[in-house]
Amino acid sequence: MTDVAETAGRERRTAMMVLLAGACIIGLAPILVRLGEAGPSAIGFWRMIFALPLLALIARRESGGVGPTGWILGLAGVAFALDLAFWHYGIALTSVAKATILSNLTPVIVTGVAWLVFREKVRPLFLTAVALAVGGACLMTLARDPGLPGVNPPLGDAFSAMTAVWYALYFLAVQRARQTRGAAQVMFWSSLTAAPLLLAASAALGERFLPATPVGWAACVGLGIVHATGQGAIAWALGRLPASVTSVVVLVQPVVAAVLGWLLFGEVFGPGQMLGGAIALTGVVLAQRAARPAAQAG
Repeated sequence: MTDVAETAGRERRTAMMVLLAGACIIGLAPILVRLGEAGPSAIGFWRMIFALPLLALIARRESGGVGPTGWILGLAGVAFALDLAFWHYGIALTSVAKATILSNLTPVIVTGVAWLVFREKVRPLFLTAVALAVGGACLMTLARDPGLPGVNPPLGDAFSAMTAVWYALYFLAVQRARQTRGAAQVMFWSSLTAAPLLLAASAALGERFLPATPVGWAACVGLGIVHATGQGAIAWALGRLPASVTSVVVLVQPVVAAVLGWLLFGEVFGPGQMLGGAIALTGVVLAQRAARPAAQAG
């Protein structure tokens, strides 16, 4: 029994490290989106297109190959396409601060659904981690952007709040799909489903479709690699960790994005931003501790 517990503990720690690595990689995405030189949905489309060959190659190495799709994988793709579209247009219509705060409600939604629907046990320590991680992310965003009025704040706020719902649905769908499918298979089929939806959104909204320069194309290719590796790592971890835990740990993404923004674009950290980052990372650490089996938590 001791050997089994030790093995389970090692597997959980490995999954947590892979999850953190994936979240850090995804933290590159906002920088690449800024350099993409196309419309928000169009950039999302190119992200899927450039990720698909790599995902297909990895999926063929998994047991069962690419395999046929299923409704849960289609659901993950639809949810991810809606997440990208709503998030980018939420930012365009309301303040960055409010858009980010509302989209960061994902852990609360995932935890509530996982508890009510899937009967995942939630410890008090984990609820504390949720509060710290979300509160820290909110503080970082408020410190960076005082909340200037947007083009249409009510509609933008609604889009941003729905972003949290779509991303939560994506997390839960991927976790369920991972019970029977490999991570690369899940990512391949969900990305293949999301691509035409993002293309349709870009066409319907009259966006600029093609990047204007080689820098824009390079950014889109980079997004594809980030998607395949970063989201792929998160999907792999979702097969080994509760969705509620995973959704909190990935809040390290805004911290990484803020640091890169400071280094690459001169977006200087203020005291409030640094405090918010520290609080968010504290929530991530507590989420990792709450994820341990009860026998190892002490």
